[in-house]
Amino acid sequence: MKKTLLATSLLLASLGAGAQEIFTLSSPDFTDNALLDKQFAGATPGNVSCTGENVSPALSWNNAPAGTKSFALMVFDPEGAKGLGVSHLVAYNIPASSKQFARGDLTSGEGFTGGNNSPGTARYHGPCPPAGSGAHHYVFTLIASDLAADALPAGLTRDQLLNALKGHALAGAGIIGRYGND
Repeated sequence: MKKTLLATSLLLASLGAGAQEIFTLSSPDFTDNALLDKQFAGATPGNVSCTGENVSPALSWNNAPAGTKSFALMVFDPEGAKGLGVSHLVAYNIPASSKQFARGDLTSGEGFTGGNNSPGTARYHGPCPPAGSGAHHYVFTLIASDLAADALPAGLTRDQLLNALKGHALAGAGIIGRYGND
């Protein structure tokens, strides 16, 4: 009886010791793989595909891994540019103490260093898929890093940021929103 109790106690202790909370990214504005509201779409004058208000959705995250010193956040449309992909946000040097972006923060450029997205801005640029191309997938990816929150210079492209994070990424979390002009 003592051996069974001891074995059970050890098993439960080892299960609890290995269980770490999962790093997650979520939004109160949309659920994973749901359609984004029109307000989150781009609003470029003269572009008939940009039918929204260019307001960035609110995002929050939990359970960053131990050793996190900063975060990077990217929004990427893999179907954009006829399958070549479109980068809608490249944001980094986000302090480890941050846990969220309020609605509109990514549009106004608050709380991060901006890189160059495909439209050539350093802030959130909402979806502008061409009519007839279906609902595109907008992949929001948050990466926890061991880099200091001032380690990277402004103006990095998505590819440059990913290269800078090699060997420094601790974990990633993501959520997908869809949007179409059909």
